[in-house]
Amino acid sequence: MSRINDAFHTALSANRMTFMPFATAGDPDLTTTREVLLALRDAEVDMIELGFPYSDPIADGPVIQASYTRALENGVTVNGIFEMMDTLRDQSMPPILAMVSYAIIFRYGVNAFAKRAAEAGFSGLIIPDLPAEEAREMDELAASYDLDTVQLVAPTTAPERVAEILAASRGFVYRISVAGTTGVRNELPAELSVQLQQLRKQTTLPLAVGFGIASPDQVPSLQGVADGVIVGSAVVRKAAEAANAKDAAVAVKAFAEDMVRAVQSASPSLATGV
Repeated sequence: MSRINDAFHTALSANRMTFMPFATAGDPDLTTTREVLLALRDAEVDMIELGFPYSDPIADGPVIQASYTRALENGVTVNGIFEMMDTLRDQSMPPILAMVSYAIIFRYGVNAFAKRAAEAGFSGLIIPDLPAEEAREMDELAASYDLDTVQLVAPTTAPERVAEILAASRGFVYRISVAGTTGVRNELPAELSVQLQQLRKQTTLPLAVGFGIASPDQVPSLQGVADGVIVGSAVVRKAAEAANAKDAAVAVKAFAEDMVRAVQSASPSLATGV
């Protein structure tokens, strides 16, 4: 059982959902990122998604795009991210997943990236620009290094492709709540609950919902139809608005604690552990 499976198993055994916040690596620097990751650990989040800055983001809204731009302008590198992660190996971190473009992996070297990611302590990879039907080689390679490869399902994904995506998924299924880019939204789509119920019938993997979730108030609408929530832009904004690394950590921790309390009161869609 992978660390990601363990995280969901622990939450589901307690009849609650999971919370996975997103942070941008290197925004504005890796020292701040390290402090933010430690703050998220202290807030007792279940998992963390760490974004690798990319000059041509796939589906990221303005907040995350801006954070990527800041990080790249300040000189963040893939090796720098791995080296920062190395310093967290003995810090009792929750599972951390890399949100990373396949273009970055390809340039680094597919095998070299998977090997180095595992060494640095990552538990999984989310590769938004690698279609499921083309992902078998990457999936097998990642699995050889005990990395789960998480696939994304969008509202616009055709039914025949959903089956392919589910077959290629490991760890959990990342369900995008809305068509479009990431970003804070006041309300989730009314049809999302029905869509999640339909997806639940097609897989026994946990379902985690991201894109558009920005506050604890939105968690109850996902109760019983999802197993986890993912928050990106709201977390990135908290860190970006802080004056320094310490303030960023404090702000992010306070927000994460509110989200953790919300998911602890929300029942998941799976009745038993994974």
